[in-house]
Amino acid sequence: DRWEKNPKTAMLVREMVKEGAVEQLRKCFAARMEFGTAGLRAAMGPGVSRMNDLTIIQTTQGLCRYLERCFADLKERGVVIGFDARQHTASGGSSEHFAALAAAVFVGRGVPVHLFSVFTPTPYVPFTVSHLGLCAGIMVTASHNPKQDNGYKVYWENGAQIIPPHDRGISEAIEEDLLPWPESWDTDSASQSPLLKDPYQDIHREYMQSIQQHCLHRRCKHTHKVKVVHTSVHGVGHVFVQAAFKAFDLRPPCAVEEQKDPDPDFPTVEYPNPEEGAGVLNLSFALADKEGASVVLANDPDADRLAMAEKQPSGEWKVFSGNELGALLGWWLFQCWKQRHLQGEPSASVKDVYMLASTVSSKILRAIALKEGFHFEETLTGFKWMGNRAKQLLDQGKTVLFAFEEAIGYMCSPAVLDKDGVSAAAIAGEMVSYLSSSNSVSQQLSAIYDQYGYHITKNSYFICHEQETIRRLFERLRNYSGENSYPTECQGFPITGVRDLTTGYDSSQTDHKAILPTSKSSQMITFTFANGGVATLRTSGTEPKIKYYTELCAAPGDSDVNQLKAELNKLVDAIVEDFFQPQKNNLTPQPE
Repeated sequence: DRWEKNPKTAMLVREMVKEGAVEQLRKCFAARMEFGTAGLRAAMGPGVSRMNDLTIIQTTQGLCRYLERCFADLKERGVVIGFDARQHTASGGSSEHFAALAAAVFVGRGVPVHLFSVFTPTPYVPFTVSHLGLCAGIMVTASHNPKQDNGYKVYWENGAQIIPPHDRGISEAIEEDLLPWPESWDTDSASQSPLLKDPYQDIHREYMQSIQQHCLHRRCKHTHKVKVVHTSVHGVGHVFVQAAFKAFDLRPPCAVEEQKDPDPDFPTVEYPNPEEGAGVLNLSFALADKEGASVVLANDPDADRLAMAEKQPSGEWKVFSGNELGALLGWWLFQCWKQRHLQGEPSASVKDVYMLASTVSSKILRAIALKEGFHFEETLTGFKWMGNRAKQLLDQGKTVLFAFEEAIGYMCSPAVLDKDGVSAAAIAGEMVSYLSSSNSVSQQLSAIYDQYGYHITKNSYFICHEQETIRRLFERLRNYSGENSYPTECQGFPITGVRDLTTGYDSSQTDHKAILPTSKSSQMITFTFANGGVATLRTSGTEPKIKYYTELCAAPGDSDVNQLKAELNKLVDAIVEDFFQPQKNNLTPQPE
């Protein structure tokens, strides 16, 4: 068959037909996977809506054709392909196999391919694109998704994830030619081709060397030997975080033995997502208690995100939220920049320094920037926007110190224009080591809030499967008291500003036009309140959810945390009741 050469997926289809599993067949074959700005993400299995040999080949052929149109020198520069450790026995799919097929497509067209010989963290792909000046990069990973999923992430020549119009261009190119080229299946010939190189040794060495520019406190570590536990949650992170700690002269972290080697079944966790907090970290806490370690660091399975927890004097563990860790790392990287500056190292003046965060993340960096004199900028949600904006700023000669999003994503080094849990782990390790002589991490977080103002956040979501209900909910907010009028208060909380990134309206701009890019296909409205509250309501691109992100930004000196928390809770209750109307709209709250 010219279309499908994988006997396992063909057999799965035959079994479904034999059993009359119409619903399953419909799920697999009804609609083609959408290629979007996050590339692809879906379950592995047969059919056009699943990740399998055929859909990988079709996607890569489309990407290859699109790159041929964009780059006259594609055959000189080439691409890089990396993969994580996921696999799906039933359909014979695995990240490594998908990466080999993608490489065969490019090699068949005469394009040089740097294909990693072993699994790597996702950040190694954008690092390689930038380091070797390639046209594009592909990472086969589903990050922290459930075990049956896989994904296909694309980086552009600037080292950042693709943004419009490239996603649409690639999507159209995929549709143009769905029949696999004969050589696309030929992974054996491709593996023998002189066009195929393995960049692993060089890139691993260069990456570790490049992150050392952020290591400033080698001396203090010999006096403060802090014990840290690290878990890679059955993903790829172990080898790389150990190497990064070594590059920073830090004591190697104690690895959680049951989770340190890649295992596509993720046997010890329900979801391999450190954002889920304590449940994923239980084994880490047990090991830390046994070893007398006070800090736990955790990566997600493709090691592009980082979570941190610290043991409190009470014996309880505090898991830092993504926003809290963002505050700590932003504070630390600015301290390190100042120290370099004072030592007379040639670095930009403070007004050329930038930090970025996505618009639904904490505004703590804005508060630090206002006080310290550097620039803070917001971008749309998703690291693709921060990576592309960072590249623009770097090209203008600016210093981009840090970017983060509340979903535990951190970019601590301009060597990788995407979130990177490996460099973030080493930098967090050095910060912990430095603080240990005087402060705990939790005390330092309080000190940051004392100095720059408390920033207290509360994020959650409602589940809603009815698109019409979601549309009605947002349209009500846009036509609150007559056409094109937004609410001016919410149950006694006055609203001072509204920004609607679906329509492009922003009350704070003189022409009422939003500066950030707008997207009619997704819903997103941000309300600013007179009491320092900020609330964003948005729909999820990948799940049937309406999410809300709220934060109370207090002035420095207003440090009664319990009172601030009570105020935020009251504001959230008002927003839920008045803006979401969960009973009327039949919304299911986030499960506890």
